[in-house]
Amino acid sequence: MPLFNYDDIVKPTHTAPSSARPGSKAWVVGIYEIRHGDFLKKFPDGVVYTIEFEDGMSIEVEEVHLERCDM
Repeated sequence: MPLFNYDDIVKPTHTAPSSARPGSKAWVVGIYEIRHGDFLKKFPDGVVYTIEFEDGMSIEVEEVHLERCDM
């Protein structure tokens, strides 16, 4: 079961890749528990989220690299 839901405000942790903008505020806009297609298969086992930043950019991030944002 995913730790986060749609519209939750999150931020990538300091362990996230730099492309995930660690520490930046973002919203959960996609949740992938079951992965179809080659792109999502490149991630390790676990939930993958699509998050969208305040500037409209989005990225896929593993659950382990996200935390709730209290901003």
